[in-house]
Amino acid sequence: MSVKIGIVGKPNVGKSTFFSSVATAQAEMANYPFTTVEANTAVAFVRHPCPHTEFGVVCNPQNSKCENGTRLIPVELVDVAGLVPDAHKGKGLGNKFLDDLRQAHVLIHIIDASGSTDAEGNPVPPGSHDPLEDVRFLEMEIRYWLKGILEKDWKRAVNRLRLTGEKLEDFLYNKFCGFGASRGDILHALRNIKEKEDPTKWDEKDLFQFVTELQKKAKPIILCLNKCDLAEEETLQRLEKLEDYVTIKASAIYEYVLRKASESGLIEYHKGDDSFKILKPEKLSVAQKKALEKIANHLEKHGSTGVTECLETAVFDFLEMIAVYPVESESRLSDKKGNILPDCYLVKKGTTAEELAYMIHTEIGRGFIRAVDVRQKRIIGHDHVLQDNDVIKIISKP
Repeated sequence: MSVKIGIVGKPNVGKSTFFSSVATAQAEMANYPFTTVEANTAVAFVRHPCPHTEFGVVCNPQNSKCENGTRLIPVELVDVAGLVPDAHKGKGLGNKFLDDLRQAHVLIHIIDASGSTDAEGNPVPPGSHDPLEDVRFLEMEIRYWLKGILEKDWKRAVNRLRLTGEKLEDFLYNKFCGFGASRGDILHALRNIKEKEDPTKWDEKDLFQFVTELQKKAKPIILCLNKCDLAEEETLQRLEKLEDYVTIKASAIYEYVLRKASESGLIEYHKGDDSFKILKPEKLSVAQKKALEKIANHLEKHGSTGVTECLETAVFDFLEMIAVYPVESESRLSDKKGNILPDCYLVKKGTTAEELAYMIHTEIGRGFIRAVDVRQKRIIGHDHVLQDNDVIKIISKP
């Protein structure tokens, strides 16, 4: 499964800095609203233990990277135009923003925890804007957007359902599959609302309740409390106590500085680490030394910049992904070209061996005979549920 993460929020909160600190492409950054007009897309990496250390081999990754026993697995990022209140009505760049998010599996909402940007992303004195106001508005904009999609021809459509006998969930799936919703998401939303049994009698409240549950399932949102290094502790505590939200304190600018210093060879730093090592102190200016000292103190206090944690929480916790490694030779752990542990696949928890075969190639899935759990050295069937860090050989008809 190709995982796509949407980076969202109002303008000027550090979305592009967050994006640039982790992505393989550079996003434009500036201190004014709507710096990002076209959606930026790039690849970032999440960390996972590589099984090569357990097996005592040297891996040769093809679709990922390996650094000191840590497999860096690619995910796709989408950094979209900043969202402002009433975006669902077309204000700002709202319609484009919402369209850019259609295929994202999970959203990271970048919030200016320092309160130094107003509702529309304009700079204001730190602490003069309450970031709690930003938490709800983004979800409401997405939900109103979804409600607008649902309302279009709603009455005529549900009356047709009664005449044709088509199931409501089928109609809703066809309506929202382009939004990235699965049939499971639709059924989950229906189960979690107190909708009237007859959809022809649904009112505004019923429609909004449905899209609310659909958004929670199909577009879950993590709150990234950016600029936490500038935020008041009381504000951070209020944000962290919000019910039904996962919040992560972060400083995207610190991650960006560390990345650039590492790329320049000035420091040794790996994404998500709780510290760094200065390699060339003689090449650092006084200002650079002070900045790195400040960042080092932040890492000691918080354990990381929080940026990588946001990505990994999105992938492994919210989306419940696991990593599996298909191979063609169980004895050499290689593909047919001899690459050791060549590919790492991110798959949903509950994925079966046969489903993995289809992910590798449709013909392999169609010809599936059985698979081998390489670690356990045992044959497994088509319905065997894969576990995290499994190494799997697929046996298929030619």
